Amino acid sequence: MSLIPSIFGGRRTNVFDPFSLEAWDPFDGLFTFTVANVPSSVRETSAFTNARIDWKETPEAHIFKADLPGLKKEDVKVEVEEGRILQISGERSKEQEEKNKKWHRVERSSGPFLRRFRLPENAKMDQVKASMENGVLTVTVPMEEVKNPEVKSIEISS
Repeated sequence: MSLIPSIFGGRRTNVFDPFSLEAWDPFDGLFTFTVANVPSSVRETSAFTNARIDWKETPEAHIFKADLPGLKKEDVKVEVEEGRILQISGERSKEQEEKNKKWHRVERSSGPFLRRFRLPENAKMDQVKASMENGVLTVTVPMEEVKNPEVKSIEISS
């Protein structure tokens, strides 16, 4: 029976056995992560999974810009969820390999992507607009005007 969980290198040994010749190293196998251990579906999508998105705030709105080259607006979804969450997702299809073509290099990423942003309380979630032009998605979230609190002086009596 093993007293060491398999997460520590996967070896089955009894550390409490004084006659065991195998020394247990708690760090053995902990840092042996390689690309070969990652499933091919994850490797194929990893570059596109984290689509690069800029978020800037102007006095009127929060503006998100995402570079999504090669995607059509039909391939992208912009959604607003409860709790002021803006979600941008989509998928780039993998180009089908043809039998009579010889590929020398495949660097463009494919697969799904998903980004979520929690918006501040002054965001007008019911007025979100999105547009796509030349592979750049622009999402505009208008903001409510922040009212400066009225300051009222209080006279101090003696």
